[in-house]
Amino acid sequence: MTSRLYYDDSFVREFSATVLRCHALPAEKGSARFQVTLEQTAFYPTSGGQPHDTGTLGDANVMDVVESDAGEILHITDAPLPAGPIRGAIDWPRRWDHMQQHTGQHLLSAAFVELFGAQTVSFHLGRETSSIDVALPELTASQGSDAERLTNSIIFDNRAVKAVYGTEAQLHAMGIRKAVNAEIARRAGPGGVLRAIEIENFDRQPCGGTHVARTGQVGVLLLRKVEKQKQNMRVEFVCGERAARAARADFHTLGEAARLLSCAPAELAEIVAKQSGERNQSRRELQDLQHRLAVLQAGELLEQEGAPPGGAPRWIARRLEGENSAAYLRMLATALAAHAGVVSLLVAESGAFACAKHSAVPGDLGAAVRRALQAVGGKGGGARDFAQGSLESVAGWQEFAGRVRTVFDDASSLRARG
Repeated sequence: MTSRLYYDDSFVREFSATVLRCHALPAEKGSARFQVTLEQTAFYPTSGGQPHDTGTLGDANVMDVVESDAGEILHITDAPLPAGPIRGAIDWPRRWDHMQQHTGQHLLSAAFVELFGAQTVSFHLGRETSSIDVALPELTASQGSDAERLTNSIIFDNRAVKAVYGTEAQLHAMGIRKAVNAEIARRAGPGGVLRAIEIENFDRQPCGGTHVARTGQVGVLLLRKVEKQKQNMRVEFVCGERAARAARADFHTLGEAARLLSCAPAELAEIVAKQSGERNQSRRELQDLQHRLAVLQAGELLEQEGAPPGGAPRWIARRLEGENSAAYLRMLATALAAHAGVVSLLVAESGAFACAKHSAVPGDLGAAVRRALQAVGGKGGGARDFAQGSLESVAGWQEFAGRVRTVFDDASSLRARG
C-alpha cells in the first residue's frame, strides 16, 4: 500500500519515489491518460470533502489523484512513466489553499459544537468557497457571528496543529469531536490505527486531509452565506487568501455602489432600503396603470370587432404594434377574456404571445396552443383558460392564430356532437 508522506508532514512540496506500475487508461476528451502507482507519495487524493493535489511526476503532469477501494493511491498523468526512481512536485499554491480551508473547517465545525452542540454532517471544499452542513434547524445572524468570532480567536491564538494516531477506542478516549465515519475507518492501518488532527486545547477529529502547522497560518475565516439545506443549515465560508480576495472584492463593490449613489459606504444600507421601497411603490403604481390601460384597450378592441353570428366564441386575434412586455400581453388578454364569450390571442413584435378565454367558453386553450406550436414552431403552453409562450418567427403569427382557432373550434365541435 502506498505510504502517505502528507500524513506526517503536509508541507512536503517535493519528494523522491519509485514508480511501481504504470498503465494506459482510456483517453478522455482526446487526451491520453495513464495510471501511476508509487511506493510513497505526497499527493493527496480526493476524499473527505477535500479535492486532490496536482503537480508533476518527472516530466508528466498529475491531473488527478484517487484512492482505490484497497486504499492504494493512484496518480492520473498525461504521459507514461517507466518503472523506477522519480521525483514528484506538488502544486504548492493549490495545496496551501486547501490546507488553509480544511483547517479553517475543523475550527469552524468545532466552534459550532462548542457554542451550540451542533455537529457538522458534511464538508465541501470548492474552487471559490467552502461549506459545511451543520445539524441545526435554523441559524441566526447572531449565532453565525458568534461562531465566526470564536473561530478567529483560535486562529489568532496561533495554536499548534498536529496529527495524532490511535485505534478508534484510543481516539474516543482522547475526546474526539465526532465519531469515526466509515470512510476514515476504511483507511485504518495495521492494528486499526487511525489518524486524527489535533488543534491545541480546542479540537481533535479523525481526518486524513492536509492541514497547516499552526492555526495562525489559516489567516482569517469569513462567513459568506447561510442557507437552509433540508433539515440542516449550510454555512459557506472562506479562509486565508480567499478571505482576503473576498474582502477586497466586497470593498470594491461597496465603494463603487457608494460612488454611484453619492454617499458614504456606511450609508449604503439606509439609502438602498429607501430606494427599494420607492422602487416597489413605483412598480405597484405602474402595474395599476398598466391594468387600467389594458381594460381601456380591451374595450377599444371589442368595439372594433363585430359580434359573431349564432353565439359562437368571439375571437380577438391581433398583433400589437410597438414594444409590449409579456406581462402587459397577459394583462390585455385577460382583460379581453373577462367579457362573456371572448377568446383572445395577442402577439407582440418580439414574438411573445398570450391567449385567454372566458371561463364559460368550453374547450382547452392550452391544448390548442400546444398543437399549433408543433406546426409553426415556438415554445409555450398553458391551461384550459390561459396559455402563453413565444413564436420562432413573428411573421407567422397569423398562421399560428388560425391553427389555434381551428384546433380549438374542431375540439369544441366534437364535444358538442358527443
